[in-house]
Amino acid sequence: MFTGLIREVGRIASVRRSGGGADLSVEAPGMGPLAQVGESIAVSGTCLTVERADARGFVCHAGAETLQRTTVGTLAPGSAVNLERALSAGDRLGGHFVQGHVDCVGEIVGRADEGSTVRFTVEIPAEYARYVVEKGSIAIDGISLTVTEVAGTRLSVAIIPHTLANTTLGSAGRGQRVNIETDILAKYVERLLGRAPGSDISPQFLAEHGFI
Repeated sequence: MFTGLIREVGRIASVRRSGGGADLSVEAPGMGPLAQVGESIAVSGTCLTVERADARGFVCHAGAETLQRTTVGTLAPGSAVNLERALSAGDRLGGHFVQGHVDCVGEIVGRADEGSTVRFTVEIPAEYARYVVEKGSIAIDGISLTVTEVAGTRLSVAIIPHTLANTTLGSAGRGQRVNIETDILAKYVERLLGRAPGSDISPQFLAEHGFI
């Protein structure tokens, strides 16, 4: 479990493919000395397991499923990645609950300066757009963000200077593909209500079940 607060931007040192998966060597001098074999680290929002670690960084393995369904499959030496270690008991929850289980890959379709912030517009697959609401939470490349607007399959987020300076979003632009994890609470609510994906939840349905 993570919170979407990025602790370090690392760089991919090498990618060695084998057996349908890949071993990723990540340069992370801030995190490497702290990392322990077997622990989980979110690499641009994708939960991976540390297999080796030293003062320079760590090595983790990504399976075929991860390579196919996230942007991890496109990483190459020199690629920048957002890093966060898993939560420990007693840690402060500054972002929102992030599992590191990427739902889908979205695409940045707009970047615009708005005073001291930058607005990003991201398009995501329609089957996941139903889990996104205005003022709700979303993780983009592992970063906990607040949704400012939703229009169909597009959502917008406003990025403050600190986030721009300390994550990979600072250099992100139109056409870039990003890992998306929607708020897990929305998925559990859908499941508990017994609604199949694609079903409509109407005001009448909510009233019948005591939600409004």
